[in-house]
Amino acid sequence: MRDPQLIALPYHNGLPDVGMGAGVRALLTELGRPADVVPAVDPGAPEVRRTLELDRRLAERVRAAVAAGAFPLVLAGNCNSCLGTVGGVGADGLGVVWFDAHADFDTPEDNVSGFFDVMALSTLTGSAWQAQRATVTAPVDEADVVLAAVRDLEPYQRARMEGSRLHVVPGDLDGLEAALDALRTPRVYLHLDLDALDAGAARANGFAAAGGPTLARYLEAVDAVFHRFEVAAAALTSYDPAADADGRARAAALDLMERVCARA
Repeated sequence: MRDPQLIALPYHNGLPDVGMGAGVRALLTELGRPADVVPAVDPGAPEVRRTLELDRRLAERVRAAVAAGAFPLVLAGNCNSCLGTVGGVGADGLGVVWFDAHADFDTPEDNVSGFFDVMALSTLTGSAWQAQRATVTAPVDEADVVLAAVRDLEPYQRARMEGSRLHVVPGDLDGLEAALDALRTPRVYLHLDLDALDAGAARANGFAAAGGPTLARYLEAVDAVFHRFEVAAAALTSYDPAADADGRARAAALDLMERVCARA
C-alpha cells in the first residue's frame, strides 16, 4: 500500500475554476484531504500553450510524489491532464486503462469541435500535437491502451477508433476483463472520466451519455484494474457541478476516488 498524494488541476481549457475546473474545487472541499494544487498560468496565453504548461507543472508534482514513495492521485478538470500524469510517472513500459464515454482520439486534421480536450488520448499516443506532447512526456503505444465505456462518437471518430490498435470496450463494459488480460504491460495509468457513467446513473457534465455502466459496475472495473496491474497513478476528470442537479455525480466521484485510495 502507498499513501495517496492528491494533486489538483482545477482548470478547464487552461483557465482556473470554470466549467469542469470548478468541479475540482467542489470535490476538494468534499474530500477533506490535503492536496497539492498546481498553480495557474498566464490566462492571456493561447489555449494550447496554457494547457501544456499546466501539464508540465503537473508532471513535476507527480514525479515528486513518486520519488517520495506516494501514489499520485490526480483530480483534474480535463482529460489532457493525462500528459502531465504520464510524464510524471514515465511512459516507458506503461499501459493505459482509460474509462470515458468519448474516445478523445481526434486529431487536428479531423476534429470539427475545436475542443482541444477531445485530442487527449491521440496526443498521449503520439498521433496528434507531437511537438507539444514531447515537452511533457514520451508517447504510449496505442496497443498498450484499453479504451473502455466508449460510446458517444461521431462517425469519423468511430472510424478512426476502429482503425487503431486500441483495445476498445463498449459502454456497458462487456469484455473489459478480457481486454485487460490482453495488455502486455504490468504497469498502467488509470484514467477515470466521470462521464463514463451512464447518464441515468449520474450527469457528470454536459457531455453525459446513455449506455454506460452503473456506479457499481464502474467500481468493480476499478477493482479489476488494481487486481491485474501495478497502477502507477490514477486520475479522475471531467466533473462539472453545473450539470449535476441532483448531486449524484459528485457522490459517484467521491466513491470512485475513495475506492482508488483504498486499493492504492
